[in-house]
Amino acid sequence: MTVCFASHSIPLAIVTTLACSLLLQVVYFASVLFLIWRSGSAREARQSADVLDRGHQLRYQSPDDDEGRNEASDVSLRNQMLGISMLLP
Repeated sequence: MTVCFASHSIPLAIVTTLACSLLLQVVYFASVLFLIWRSGSAREARQSADVLDRGHQLRYQSPDDDEGRNEASDVSLRNQMLGISMLLP
């Protein structure tokens, strides 16, 4: 309506309206493509982070590490048992 009143031309108003609607459709389509692309790259980032986390969890452990852990748990268990036995009369 503004173009029609400003230019006093109905054909110019129609062409301007069609051009604006086409521009809006192109921008809408581009924004949807951008959102799809962004969600895909966010998914890839999460997957690569998960792979890295699993890689740190699955790294090689030498047998010495297991023995150290077992000795530490034995010492902890022995200390608990000693504490309980001190409570008993």
